[in-house]
Amino acid sequence: MIRIFVPRDAAARAVGADKVAAAVEAEAKRLGQDLQLVRTGSRGLFWLEPMLEVETPQGRIAFGPVTAKDVPALFAAQFGATHPLHLGKPEEIPFLKRQTRITFARCGIVDPLSIADYRAHGGYLGLAKARSLGAAGTVEEVTKSGLRGRGGAGFPTGIKWKTVADTAADRKYIVCNADEGDSGTYDDRMIMEGDPFALIEGMTIAGFAVGATKGYVYIRSEYPDAIRTMERAVSLAEAEGLLGEAAGFEIEIRVGAGAYVCGEETALLDSLEGKRGQVRAKPPLPAHKGLFGKPTVINNLVSLATVPAILADGAKHYADLGMGRSRGTMPIQIAGNVKQGGLFEAAFGLTLGQIVDEIGGGTHSGRPARAVQVGGPLGAYFPRALFDTPFDYEAFAAKDGLIGHGGVVVFDDTVDMAHQARFALEFCAIESCGKCTPCRIGSTRGVETMDKVMRGERAEANLALIEDLCQTLKFGSLCALGGFTPYPVMSAIKHFPEDFKRPPLRVAAE
Repeated sequence: MIRIFVPRDAAARAVGADKVAAAVEAEAKRLGQDLQLVRTGSRGLFWLEPMLEVETPQGRIAFGPVTAKDVPALFAAQFGATHPLHLGKPEEIPFLKRQTRITFARCGIVDPLSIADYRAHGGYLGLAKARSLGAAGTVEEVTKSGLRGRGGAGFPTGIKWKTVADTAADRKYIVCNADEGDSGTYDDRMIMEGDPFALIEGMTIAGFAVGATKGYVYIRSEYPDAIRTMERAVSLAEAEGLLGEAAGFEIEIRVGAGAYVCGEETALLDSLEGKRGQVRAKPPLPAHKGLFGKPTVINNLVSLATVPAILADGAKHYADLGMGRSRGTMPIQIAGNVKQGGLFEAAFGLTLGQIVDEIGGGTHSGRPARAVQVGGPLGAYFPRALFDTPFDYEAFAAKDGLIGHGGVVVFDDTVDMAHQARFALEFCAIESCGKCTPCRIGSTRGVETMDKVMRGERAEANLALIEDLCQTLKFGSLCALGGFTPYPVMSAIKHFPEDFKRPPLRVAAE
Protein backbone atom coordinates (compact mmCIF):
# COMPACT_ATOMS: atom_id res chain seq x y z
CA MET A 1 0.00 0.00 0.00
CA ILE A 2 1.31 3.39 -0.98
CA ARG A 3 -0.13 6.54 0.61
CA ILE A 4 0.04 9.72 -1.48
CA PHE A 5 -1.13 13.23 -0.59
CA VAL A 6 -2.24 15.74 -3.23
CA PRO A 7 -3.75 19.14 -2.30
CA ARG A 8 -7.33 19.99 -3.12
CA ASP A 9 -6.73 23.63 -2.22
CA ALA A 10 -8.10 26.00 -4.89
CA ALA A 11 -4.64 27.43 -5.63
CA ALA A 12 -3.25 23.93 -6.23
CA ARG A 13 -6.26 22.97 -8.33
CA ALA A 14 -5.76 26.09 -10.43
CA VAL A 15 -2.37 24.78 -11.55
CA GLY A 16 -3.42 21.19 -12.19
CA ALA A 17 -3.67 19.33 -8.85
CA ASP A 18 -6.83 17.48 -9.92
CA LYS A 19 -5.09 16.21 -13.07
CA VAL A 20 -2.15 15.07 -10.95
CA ALA A 21 -4.47 13.22 -8.58
CA ALA A 22 -6.24 11.52 -11.50
CA ALA A 23 -2.88 10.56 -13.02
CA VAL A 24 -1.75 9.06 -9.69
CA GLU A 25 -4.88 6.91 -9.51
CA ALA A 26 -4.54 5.84 -13.15
CA GLU A 27 -0.85 4.90 -12.81
CA ALA A 28 -1.41 2.96 -9.59
CA LYS A 29 -4.23 1.05 -11.28
CA ARG A 30 -2.05 0.33 -14.32
CA LEU A 31 0.71 -1.03 -12.07
CA GLY A 32 -1.72 -2.98 -9.90
CA GLN A 33 -0.48 -1.11 -6.85
CA ASP A 34 -2.67 -0.56 -3.80
CA LEU A 35 -3.12 3.16 -3.30
CA GLN A 36 -4.58 5.44 -0.64
CA LEU A 37 -4.91 8.92 -2.11
CA VAL A 38 -5.53 11.69 0.43
CA ARG A 39 -6.62 15.11 -0.80
CA THR A 40 -5.32 17.67 1.69
CA GLY A 41 -5.21 21.43 1.91
CA SER A 42 -2.10 23.29 0.81
CA ARG A 43 1.00 23.88 2.92
CA GLY A 44 1.14 27.31 1.30
CA LEU A 45 4.25 26.99 -0.88
CA PHE A 46 2.41 28.08 -3.98
CA TRP A 47 5.39 28.28 -6.32
CA LEU A 48 5.83 24.51 -5.74
CA GLU A 49 2.19 23.57 -6.35
CA PRO A 50 0.99 21.03 -7.15
CA MET A 51 3.20 19.60 -4.40
CA LEU A 52 2.72 15.84 -4.11
CA GLU A 53 3.79 14.02 -0.94
CA VAL A 54 4.32 10.32 -0.36
CA GLU A 55 4.39 8.55 3.01
CA THR A 56 7.60 6.66 3.78
CA PRO A 57 9.05 5.03 6.94
CA GLN A 58 11.16 8.20 7.34
CA GLY A 59 8.12 10.49 7.09
CA ARG A 60 6.53 12.28 4.18
CA ILE A 61 8.64 13.15 1.15
CA ALA A 62 7.60 15.98 -1.16
CA PHE A 63 7.89 16.46 -4.92
CA GLY A 64 6.97 19.55 -6.87
CA PRO A 65 5.81 21.28 -8.84
CA VAL A 66 4.32 18.09 -10.32
CA THR A 67 2.36 17.82 -13.56
CA ALA A 68 0.26 14.87 -14.66
CA LYS A 69 3.00 13.95 -17.16
CA ASP A 70 5.51 13.58 -14.30
CA VAL A 71 3.50 10.90 -12.47
CA PRO A 72 4.64 7.73 -14.36
CA ALA A 73 8.30 8.72 -13.86
CA LEU A 74 7.68 9.27 -10.14
CA PHE A 75 6.29 5.77 -9.82
CA ALA A 76 9.15 4.38 -11.91
CA ALA A 77 11.66 6.08 -9.60
CA GLN A 78 9.73 4.66 -6.63
CA PHE A 79 9.42 8.23 -5.39
CA GLY A 80 13.12 8.30 -4.63
CA ALA A 81 15.64 11.10 -4.21
CA THR A 82 16.94 10.61 -7.75
CA HIS A 83 13.86 12.21 -9.28
CA PRO A 84 14.52 15.86 -10.30
CA LEU A 85 11.33 17.07 -8.55
CA HIS A 86 12.42 15.58 -5.22
CA LEU A 87 12.17 18.20 -2.44
CA GLY A 88 12.85 16.04 0.61
CA LYS A 89 10.87 16.30 3.83
CA PRO A 90 8.40 19.21 3.56
CA GLU A 91 9.22 20.48 7.04
CA GLU A 92 12.88 20.77 6.01
CA ILE A 93 12.16 23.04 3.04
CA PRO A 94 13.66 26.40 4.15
CA PHE A 95 10.42 28.31 3.52
CA LEU A 96 8.56 25.99 5.93
CA LYS A 97 11.42 25.32 8.36
CA ARG A 98 11.70 29.01 9.23
CA GLN A 99 8.02 29.34 10.14
CA THR A 100 6.28 29.14 13.51
CA ARG A 101 3.09 27.39 12.57
CA ILE A 102 0.32 27.56 15.15
CA THR A 103 -2.89 28.51 13.31
CA PHE A 104 -1.75 26.66 10.17
CA ALA A 105 -0.07 23.71 11.90
CA ARG A 106 -2.41 21.17 10.25
CA CYS A 107 -2.84 22.80 6.82
CA GLY A 108 -1.54 20.53 4.08
CA ILE A 109 -1.09 17.66 6.54
CA VAL A 110 -4.56 16.44 7.50
CA ASP A 111 -7.51 15.29 5.44
CA PRO A 112 -9.68 18.41 5.89
CA LEU A 113 -12.89 16.38 6.06
CA SER A 114 -11.72 13.77 8.58
CA ILE A 115 -12.64 14.48 12.18
CA ALA A 116 -10.49 11.51 13.24
CA ASP A 117 -7.49 13.03 11.47
CA TYR A 118 -8.23 16.40 13.08
CA ARG A 119 -8.35 14.83 16.55
CA ALA A 120 -5.15 12.87 15.88
CA HIS A 121 -3.37 16.19 15.29
CA GLY A 122 -4.56 17.96 18.44
CA GLY A 123 -8.09 18.83 17.42
CA TYR A 124 -10.72 19.51 20.10
CA LEU A 125 -8.13 19.73 22.88
CA GLY A 126 -8.84 23.46 23.03
CA LEU A 127 -12.57 22.94 23.55
CA ALA A 128 -11.91 20.42 26.31
CA LYS A 129 -9.61 22.95 28.01
CA ALA A 130 -12.23 25.67 27.67
CA ARG A 131 -14.83 23.52 29.37
CA SER A 132 -12.43 22.81 32.23
CA LEU A 133 -11.71 26.54 32.65
CA GLY A 134 -15.34 27.62 32.44
CA ALA A 135 -16.77 30.47 30.37
CA ALA A 136 -15.15 33.33 32.33
CA GLY A 137 -11.83 31.49 32.52
CA THR A 138 -11.86 30.95 28.76
CA VAL A 139 -12.39 34.67 28.10
CA GLU A 140 -9.55 35.46 30.50
CA GLU A 141 -7.22 32.99 28.78
CA VAL A 142 -7.92 34.51 25.36
CA THR A 143 -7.36 37.99 26.81
CA LYS A 144 -4.03 36.98 28.37
CA SER A 145 -2.82 35.54 25.05
CA GLY A 146 -2.82 39.01 23.51
CA LEU A 147 -4.72 37.77 20.44
CA ARG A 148 -5.91 40.67 18.29
CA GLY A 149 -8.24 40.75 15.32
CA ARG A 150 -6.49 39.40 12.25
CA GLY A 151 -8.93 40.99 9.82
CA GLY A 152 -7.19 44.35 9.84
CA ALA A 153 -8.42 46.41 12.78
CA GLY A 154 -6.25 44.59 15.33
CA PHE A 155 -8.78 44.99 18.16
CA PRO A 156 -8.08 42.75 21.20
CA THR A 157 -10.21 39.60 20.86
CA GLY A 158 -10.55 39.03 24.61
CA ILE A 159 -12.03 42.50 25.21
CA LYS A 160 -14.61 41.95 22.49
CA TRP A 161 -15.56 38.58 23.98
CA LYS A 162 -15.83 39.97 27.51
CA THR A 163 -18.10 42.79 26.33
CA VAL A 164 -20.51 40.28 24.77
CA ALA A 165 -20.26 37.93 27.76
CA ASP A 166 -21.15 40.78 30.15
CA THR A 167 -24.10 42.00 28.06
CA ALA A 168 -27.41 40.49 29.17
CA ALA A 169 -29.61 39.12 26.38
CA ASP A 170 -31.90 36.20 25.60
CA ARG A 171 -29.84 35.36 22.50
CA LYS A 172 -26.27 35.97 21.41
CA TYR A 173 -24.41 35.21 18.20
CA ILE A 174 -20.94 34.37 16.93
CA VAL A 175 -20.22 35.65 13.42
CA CYS A 176 -17.11 34.63 11.48
CA ASN A 177 -16.00 37.19 8.91
CA ALA A 178 -14.64 35.09 6.05
CA ASP A 179 -15.35 37.78 3.45
CA GLU A 180 -11.72 37.84 2.38
CA GLY A 181 -11.56 40.54 -0.27
CA ASP A 182 -8.09 42.06 0.06
CA SER A 183 -5.73 41.67 -2.88
CA GLY A 184 -2.94 39.21 -2.21
CA THR A 185 -4.68 37.48 0.70
CA TYR A 186 -5.78 33.86 0.98
CA ASP A 187 -5.29 32.63 4.55
CA ASP A 188 -9.04 32.49 5.30
CA ARG A 189 -9.54 30.36 2.20
CA MET A 190 -6.64 28.08 3.11
CA ILE A 191 -8.12 27.35 6.55
CA MET A 192 -11.60 26.69 5.17
CA GLU A 193 -10.27 24.35 2.50
CA GLY A 194 -7.45 22.78 4.51
CA ASP A 195 -8.48 22.76 8.20
CA PRO A 196 -12.18 23.66 8.55
CA PHE A 197 -12.63 21.96 11.92
CA ALA A 198 -10.19 24.46 13.46
CA LEU A 199 -12.70 27.20 12.65
CA ILE A 200 -15.64 25.11 13.84
CA GLU A 201 -13.86 24.39 17.13
CA GLY A 202 -12.87 28.04 17.54
CA MET A 203 -16.44 29.25 17.02
CA THR A 204 -17.74 26.61 19.43
CA ILE A 205 -15.29 27.83 22.08
CA ALA A 206 -16.36 31.44 21.46
CA GLY A 207 -20.02 30.46 21.83
CA PHE A 208 -19.30 28.64 25.08
CA ALA A 209 -17.29 31.59 26.43
CA VAL A 210 -19.89 34.32 25.80
CA GLY A 211 -23.13 32.32 26.03
CA ALA A 212 -24.00 32.18 22.33
CA THR A 213 -25.82 29.23 20.82
CA LYS A 214 -25.74 30.13 17.12
CA GLY A 215 -22.91 30.97 14.77
CA TYR A 216 -22.68 32.14 11.17
CA VAL A 217 -19.77 31.87 8.74
CA TYR A 218 -20.02 34.60 6.12
CA ILE A 219 -18.03 33.54 3.04
CA ARG A 220 -17.56 35.50 -0.17
CA SER A 221 -19.19 33.94 -3.22
CA GLU A 222 -15.87 33.86 -5.09
CA TYR A 223 -14.76 30.94 -2.88
CA PRO A 224 -16.86 28.00 -4.16
CA ASP A 225 -14.36 25.36 -2.98
CA ALA A 226 -14.24 26.84 0.51
CA ILE A 227 -18.03 27.01 0.66
CA ARG A 228 -18.39 23.34 -0.30
CA THR A 229 -15.74 22.22 2.19
CA MET A 230 -17.22 24.25 5.06
CA GLU A 231 -20.75 23.01 4.38
CA ARG A 232 -19.52 19.42 4.36
CA ALA A 233 -17.44 19.94 7.52
CA VAL A 234 -20.43 21.39 9.38
CA SER A 235 -22.56 18.40 8.34
CA LEU A 236 -19.87 15.98 9.55
CA ALA A 237 -19.56 17.82 12.87
CA GLU A 238 -23.33 17.66 13.32
CA ALA A 239 -23.32 13.92 12.61
CA GLU A 240 -20.65 13.47 15.31
CA GLY A 241 -22.66 15.49 17.84
CA LEU A 242 -20.04 18.26 17.86
CA LEU A 243 -22.56 20.77 16.54
CA GLY A 244 -26.32 21.00 16.86
CA GLU A 245 -28.85 21.01 19.64
CA ALA A 246 -27.10 18.34 21.70
CA ALA A 247 -23.81 20.26 21.52
CA GLY A 248 -25.47 23.53 22.50
CA PHE A 249 -24.10 25.35 19.48
CA GLU A 250 -24.96 25.34 15.79
CA ILE A 251 -23.28 26.89 12.75
CA GLU A 252 -24.82 28.07 9.51
CA ILE A 253 -22.88 28.91 6.33
CA ARG A 254 -23.93 32.09 4.53
CA VAL A 255 -22.62 33.27 1.17
CA GLY A 256 -22.10 36.95 0.38
CA ALA A 257 -22.68 38.47 -3.05
CA GLY A 258 -19.16 39.83 -3.45
CA ALA A 259 -19.34 43.39 -2.08
CA TYR A 260 -15.97 44.46 -0.66
CA VAL A 261 -17.69 46.70 1.89
CA CYS A 262 -19.29 43.63 3.48
CA GLY A 263 -15.89 42.88 4.97
CA GLU A 264 -16.73 45.77 7.34
CA GLU A 265 -18.43 44.19 10.33
CA THR A 266 -21.66 46.19 10.42
CA ALA A 267 -22.20 46.00 6.64
CA LEU A 268 -21.66 42.25 6.95
CA LEU A 269 -24.33 42.08 9.67
CA ASP A 270 -26.81 43.95 7.46
CA SER A 271 -26.08 41.48 4.65
CA LEU A 272 -26.63 38.54 7.01
CA GLU A 273 -29.99 40.02 7.94
CA GLY A 274 -31.00 40.04 4.27
CA LYS A 275 -30.50 43.76 3.76
CA ARG A 276 -28.25 45.66 1.39
CA GLY A 277 -24.76 45.68 2.89
CA GLN A 278 -24.31 49.19 4.23
CA VAL A 279 -22.19 50.46 7.09
CA ARG A 280 -23.99 51.21 10.34
CA ALA A 281 -23.16 54.23 12.45
CA LYS A 282 -21.58 53.40 15.83
CA PRO A 283 -22.63 53.32 18.64
CA PRO A 284 -24.25 50.94 19.28
CA LEU A 285 -21.38 48.49 18.88
CA PRO A 286 -22.13 44.99 17.55
CA ALA A 287 -21.01 43.61 20.92
CA HIS A 288 -24.05 45.33 22.43
CA LYS A 289 -26.47 45.39 19.51
CA GLY A 290 -25.31 43.35 16.56
CA LEU A 291 -26.98 40.63 14.47
CA PHE A 292 -30.77 40.93 14.71
CA GLY A 293 -30.19 43.50 17.45
CA LYS A 294 -28.53 40.98 19.77
CA PRO A 295 -25.02 40.99 21.32
CA THR A 296 -22.65 39.59 18.71
CA VAL A 297 -19.03 38.51 18.62
CA ILE A 298 -17.82 39.21 15.09
CA ASN A 299 -14.26 38.04 14.49
CA ASN A 300 -12.08 37.38 11.49
CA LEU A 301 -11.70 33.72 10.56
CA VAL A 302 -8.01 33.53 11.49
CA SER A 303 -8.70 34.98 14.96
CA LEU A 304 -11.31 32.28 15.63
CA ALA A 305 -9.22 29.46 14.12
CA THR A 306 -6.30 30.43 16.38
CA VAL A 307 -8.31 30.13 19.60
CA PRO A 308 -8.18 26.29 19.87
CA ALA A 309 -4.36 26.31 19.83
CA ILE A 310 -4.25 29.11 22.42
CA LEU A 311 -6.49 27.13 24.76
CA ALA A 312 -4.72 23.82 24.13
CA ASP A 313 -1.17 25.15 24.64
CA GLY A 314 -1.93 27.93 27.11
CA ALA A 315 -2.08 31.71 26.71
CA LYS A 316 1.56 32.18 27.75
CA HIS A 317 2.87 30.00 24.93
CA TYR A 318 1.16 32.29 22.43
CA ALA A 319 1.84 35.59 24.20
CA ASP A 320 5.57 34.83 24.43
CA LEU A 321 5.77 35.23 20.65
CA GLY A 322 5.76 38.57 18.87
CA MET A 323 6.79 42.11 19.77
CA GLY A 324 5.22 45.04 21.61
CA ARG A 325 1.43 44.84 21.60
CA SER A 326 1.48 42.49 18.60
CA ARG A 327 1.53 39.07 20.25
CA GLY A 328 1.54 35.62 18.72
CA THR A 329 1.94 34.82 15.05
CA MET A 330 0.69 36.40 11.84
CA PRO A 331 0.03 34.47 8.62
CA ILE A 332 1.87 36.66 6.11
CA GLN A 333 0.58 36.14 2.58
CA ILE A 334 3.25 36.92 0.00
CA ALA A 335 2.02 37.69 -3.51
CA GLY A 336 2.55 39.85 -6.57
CA ASN A 337 5.82 39.99 -8.49
CA VAL A 338 7.72 37.61 -6.20
CA LYS A 339 9.65 34.38 -6.71
CA GLN A 340 8.30 32.45 -3.74
CA GLY A 341 4.70 33.41 -3.22
CA GLY A 342 2.90 31.70 -0.38
CA LEU A 343 1.77 31.73 3.23
CA PHE A 344 4.43 32.32 5.86
CA GLU A 345 3.24 32.13 9.49
CA ALA A 346 5.71 33.72 11.87
CA ALA A 347 5.85 35.74 15.07
CA PHE A 348 5.48 39.49 14.62
CA GLY A 349 8.78 41.28 14.19
CA LEU A 350 10.19 40.24 10.81
CA THR A 351 11.14 43.25 8.72
CA LEU A 352 9.49 43.98 5.41
CA GLY A 353 12.86 43.52 3.72
CA GLN A 354 13.27 40.04 5.22
CA ILE A 355 9.81 39.09 3.99
CA VAL A 356 10.39 40.32 0.43
CA ASP A 357 14.07 39.55 -0.14
CA GLU A 358 14.84 36.51 2.04
CA ILE A 359 11.53 34.69 2.38
CA GLY A 360 9.93 35.74 -0.90
CA GLY A 361 13.24 35.47 -2.76
CA GLY A 362 12.95 38.86 -4.45
CA THR A 363 10.93 39.64 -7.55
CA HIS A 364 9.85 36.99 -10.04
CA SER A 365 11.00 39.23 -12.87
CA GLY A 366 14.50 39.54 -11.39
CA ARG A 367 14.23 43.32 -11.46
CA PRO A 368 14.65 45.44 -8.29
CA ALA A 369 11.66 45.57 -5.94
CA ARG A 370 10.42 49.15 -5.98
CA ALA A 371 7.29 49.09 -3.84
CA VAL A 372 5.37 46.79 -1.55
CA GLN A 373 1.71 47.21 -0.66
CA VAL A 374 0.81 45.71 2.71
CA GLY A 375 -2.76 45.45 3.96
CA GLY A 376 -4.80 44.96 0.81
CA PRO A 377 -5.95 47.49 -1.83
CA LEU A 378 -6.26 50.18 0.86
CA GLY A 379 -2.80 49.59 2.31
CA ALA A 380 0.10 52.03 1.96
CA TYR A 381 2.89 51.58 -0.59
CA PHE A 382 6.25 51.24 1.12
CA PRO A 383 9.45 52.03 -0.84
CA ARG A 384 12.78 50.25 -0.41
CA ALA A 385 13.77 52.93 2.14
CA LEU A 386 11.11 51.59 4.53
CA PHE A 387 11.97 47.90 4.15
CA ASP A 388 13.48 47.97 7.65
CA THR A 389 9.98 48.39 9.15
CA PRO A 390 9.06 45.48 11.49
CA PHE A 391 5.88 43.60 10.67
CA ASP A 392 3.92 44.91 13.65
CA TYR A 393 0.64 46.83 13.99
CA GLU A 394 2.16 49.85 15.76
CA ALA A 395 5.37 49.95 13.69
CA PHE A 396 3.38 50.14 10.46
CA ALA A 397 0.97 52.73 11.90
CA ALA A 398 3.97 54.89 12.84
CA LYS A 399 4.98 54.92 9.16
CA ASP A 400 1.43 55.76 7.98
CA GLY A 401 0.77 52.16 6.98
CA LEU A 402 -1.27 49.17 8.13
CA ILE A 403 -0.76 45.43 8.06
CA GLY A 404 -4.45 44.72 7.59
CA HIS A 405 -5.12 41.07 6.87
CA GLY A 406 -1.42 40.36 6.28
CA GLY A 407 -1.26 40.54 2.49
CA VAL A 408 2.10 41.59 1.03
CA VAL A 409 2.03 42.47 -2.69
CA VAL A 410 5.39 43.12 -4.36
CA PHE A 411 6.02 45.41 -7.36
CA ASP A 412 9.24 45.75 -9.35
CA ASP A 413 10.71 48.93 -10.82
CA THR A 414 8.41 48.89 -13.86
CA VAL A 415 5.33 49.86 -11.80
CA ASP A 416 3.70 53.23 -12.43
CA MET A 417 2.67 54.51 -9.00
CA ALA A 418 0.36 57.16 -10.43
CA HIS A 419 -1.69 54.35 -11.96
CA GLN A 420 -1.67 52.55 -8.59
CA ALA A 421 -2.92 55.68 -6.81
CA ARG A 422 -5.67 56.07 -9.38
CA PHE A 423 -6.62 52.41 -8.94
CA ALA A 424 -7.13 52.93 -5.19
CA LEU A 425 -9.53 55.82 -5.81
CA GLU A 426 -11.37 53.90 -8.53
CA PHE A 427 -11.61 50.83 -6.29
CA CYS A 428 -13.18 52.93 -3.56
CA ALA A 429 -15.63 54.50 -6.01
CA ILE A 430 -16.74 51.11 -7.33
CA GLU A 431 -16.96 49.36 -3.96
CA SER A 432 -18.51 52.20 -1.92
CA CYS A 433 -21.84 51.28 -0.35
CA GLY A 434 -22.93 54.89 -1.00
CA LYS A 435 -24.09 55.69 2.51
CA CYS A 436 -21.63 58.48 3.32
CA THR A 437 -20.84 61.42 1.06
CA PRO A 438 -17.03 61.56 1.48
CA CYS A 439 -16.64 58.00 0.24
CA ARG A 440 -19.38 58.04 -2.41
CA ILE A 441 -18.58 61.40 -3.99
CA GLY A 442 -15.01 61.95 -2.85
CA SER A 443 -13.64 58.81 -4.46
CA THR A 444 -15.28 59.63 -7.80
CA ARG A 445 -13.94 63.20 -7.76
CA GLY A 446 -10.58 61.73 -6.81
CA VAL A 447 -10.47 59.55 -9.93
CA GLU A 448 -11.35 62.57 -12.11
CA THR A 449 -8.67 64.72 -10.46
CA MET A 450 -6.01 62.00 -10.70
CA ASP A 451 -6.80 61.66 -14.41
CA LYS A 452 -6.01 65.37 -14.78
CA VAL A 453 -2.69 64.87 -12.98
CA MET A 454 -1.80 61.97 -15.27
CA ARG A 455 -2.63 64.12 -18.32
CA GLY A 456 -0.28 66.82 -17.04
CA GLU A 457 -3.17 69.23 -16.48
CA ARG A 458 -2.25 71.67 -13.66
CA ALA A 459 -0.56 68.75 -11.92
CA GLU A 460 0.68 70.65 -8.86
CA ALA A 461 -2.68 72.26 -8.12
CA ASN A 462 -4.57 69.02 -8.70
CA LEU A 463 -2.21 67.05 -6.44
CA ALA A 464 -2.92 69.61 -3.70
CA LEU A 465 -6.62 69.08 -4.33
CA ILE A 466 -6.19 65.29 -4.03
CA GLU A 467 -4.38 65.74 -0.71
CA ASP A 468 -7.25 67.89 0.58
CA LEU A 469 -9.75 65.33 -0.70
CA CYS A 470 -7.85 62.53 1.09
CA GLN A 471 -8.11 64.41 4.38
CA THR A 472 -11.88 64.57 3.93
CA LEU A 473 -12.06 60.86 3.09
CA LYS A 474 -9.86 59.91 6.04
CA PHE A 475 -11.72 61.84 8.71
CA GLY A 476 -15.22 62.08 7.25
CA SER A 477 -15.98 58.53 6.08
CA LEU A 478 -18.16 56.20 8.16
CA CYS A 479 -15.90 53.18 7.72
CA ALA A 480 -12.43 52.09 6.69
CA LEU A 481 -13.28 51.81 2.98
CA GLY A 482 -13.28 55.56 2.56
CA GLY A 483 -11.12 56.16 5.62
CA PHE A 484 -8.23 54.02 4.42
CA THR A 485 -8.29 54.94 0.70
CA PRO A 486 -5.90 57.85 1.40
CA TYR A 487 -3.19 55.39 2.54
CA PRO A 488 -2.28 54.04 -0.92
CA VAL A 489 -2.91 57.39 -2.62
CA MET A 490 -0.86 59.61 -0.31
CA SER A 491 1.93 57.05 0.19
CA ALA A 492 2.35 56.80 -3.59
CA ILE A 493 2.52 60.59 -3.90
CA LYS A 494 4.87 60.93 -0.91
CA HIS A 495 7.33 58.15 -1.69
CA PHE A 496 7.21 58.17 -5.51
CA PRO A 497 6.70 61.84 -6.48
CA GLU A 498 8.55 61.38 -9.77
CA ASP A 499 5.68 59.26 -11.13
CA PHE A 500 3.27 62.17 -10.80
CA LYS A 501 5.40 64.64 -12.77
CA ARG A 502 3.89 64.46 -16.23
CA PRO A 503 4.65 66.76 -19.17
CA PRO A 504 2.33 69.80 -19.09
CA LEU A 505 -0.74 69.55 -21.28
CA ARG A 506 -0.20 71.54 -24.43
CA VAL A 507 -2.70 74.28 -25.24
CA ALA A 508 -4.37 73.66 -28.54
CA ALA A 509 -3.76 76.30 -31.23
CA GLU A 510 -6.97 78.06 -32.19
